[in-house]
Amino acid sequence: MNGIDLLPLAVGHMIGLGAIGSCLGIGVMGSKYLEAAARQPELMDTLQAKVFLLVGVLDGAFIIATGIGLWFALANPFKG
Repeated sequence: MNGIDLLPLAVGHMIGLGAIGSCLGIGVMGSKYLEAAARQPELMDTLQAKVFLLVGVLDGAFIIATGIGLWFALANPFKG
């Protein structure tokens, strides 16, 4: 068994763990945003802008990991 045989497993881990991490991060951040908005409603607008920025960063990291994983799966750059 060599490294090429383990490529599908590695791609699955890249995509799956990236999705799990992104979903957990967005969920925790959303709950903390709602807690902060309930405590100080006057800061809701500034917090909302920061939450949307961070959601974009988290989703961007997952999409980049998915793209790299699919590149490894389809183009197979390590195959000689």
